[in-house]
Amino acid sequence: MDAPDLTTLDDHNYEQLAVAHAHPKHRDPDTWALLTSPQHIEQTRTALNNVHQRTAATLRRRKTEREAFEQECRARGEAGKQEWFTSRPEYERWRRGTAGFHQMIQAAISELGKLQRVHNHRATTQQGAQAAREALRQLSVAVQRHQAAHAKAGTIAQQEDYELWQLLDRLTVPCGPNQDPTTLRTMLDFYWTDVDVVDASEEARAATERSMRQAPAGRSAKYSGVPRAKHVGNEKDLAS
Repeated sequence: MDAPDLTTLDDHNYEQLAVAHAHPKHRDPDTWALLTSPQHIEQTRTALNNVHQRTAATLRRRKTEREAFEQECRARGEAGKQEWFTSRPEYERWRRGTAGFHQMIQAAISELGKLQRVHNHRATTQQGAQAAREALRQLSVAVQRHQAAHAKAGTIAQQEDYELWQLLDRLTVPCGPNQDPTTLRTMLDFYWTDVDVVDASEEARAATERSMRQAPAGRSAKYSGVPRAKHVGNEKDLAS
């Protein structure tokens, strides 16, 4: 059985479809999955709530009518009592059937409530993950720009700078259909930043950045030097 296109159903037909799938034994798996999908579960729950409310109202109304009928029969004496007892089995069969239907709809509504909470949790979790990933992207871009600024200026970076830049090569995020661990720098190179045409100066800066990353302990030999010092009290240059 192919699942119907729910968007083509009017309220009455949608309600009838939801009622037909309210009991687990009577469900077509594909149709039930569609009825309980994030796109339709609220409409399905509303439809069953409407049925539940109408059934409850019918039970109350018939109960009130039955009580009034009982009083009328008793007022007519023995003949009225006989009519009351004669009509009782038919009413009880109706009441039990309607009450069972009412409970079935209530169970389906409770099930939909649980499924909706699952959908909401997944949506919230996904939104949180997306927000965290976007924050990590922005932070990675900032670190990359910080490294590029040092490379372009040719200034001597501190050890803390190198340790910060190396995080782009050590930290990973899941990426792709298989959620493979991918370094932040790879994400920056292929997914998180725009690709521009590289000129000679940009290539030189990129080479400097690679040298910074590959140096032992994060320090590039290009920026290593011997500090110049002097004896206290004289002009002798120890580094000369």
